[in-house]
Amino acid sequence: MRKSGEVQRGPERLRVGPWRGDPRTAYVAPVSAMPPPTPAMVRHACAVLADRGYADVVTGALSVYEQRGFLDAGFSVREELHLLGAELRDLPPRPEAALRRGGRRFRAGALAVDAAAFDPFWRLDEAGLDDALKATPSTRFRVATDDGTVIGYAVCGRAGSRGYVQRLAVDPGRQGRGLGAALLIDGLRWLSRRGAKSAVVNTQVGNERALHLYTALGFRLQPTGLAVLARRLESTSGAVC
Repeated sequence: MRKSGEVQRGPERLRVGPWRGDPRTAYVAPVSAMPPPTPAMVRHACAVLADRGYADVVTGALSVYEQRGFLDAGFSVREELHLLGAELRDLPPRPEAALRRGGRRFRAGALAVDAAAFDPFWRLDEAGLDDALKATPSTRFRVATDDGTVIGYAVCGRAGSRGYVQRLAVDPGRQGRGLGAALLIDGLRWLSRRGAKSAVVNTQVGNERALHLYTALGFRLQPTGLAVLARRLESTSGAVC
């Protein structure tokens, strides 16, 4: 099984790996706290991924600032996302819900909820969940359970004074009962206690249920959104894989 890692060219680095369990599609994303990659670096990473047997590559959710090197290297927009932000002031009390600390024994249940809640392109696999849990220096993984069965989960992270809602999912059969709000408020209150002053989250354009939840809890759409980019890969001989 292919594993996640990094590709380096001089001082530049990009994170790479398989895209959510698809052995033919690779994932590439900027490394946190580094400048956006140059087109030459992106092309180098694509060549490495093609040599590893991948046929296609998609990026993480990129800001307009981060997209330029990828677009200049032949990528195009695959999916558009809303970016929302909120100040962590005057947070409401957490609604009553059976939440507990997530851990390795709850991962399979969380991934089952994820698979039920999201379209195939957006579903997390084990590696994707692991990436979400490791994306920030400090992370909170909480699950909602019913008789020991996971029915919802959230991953929130903090880096400096900024908080991130990395993932929020509720089983479709349990939606509309306040579980999403309970998980989100729990995460936001944890971020505030840990020193975060604001938080951001993204959601797919067209996901009106999620957009309503976030805006009801104080998140506001940002002037520019995010995008996932994609392209076909070519072998070093120039042939399309």
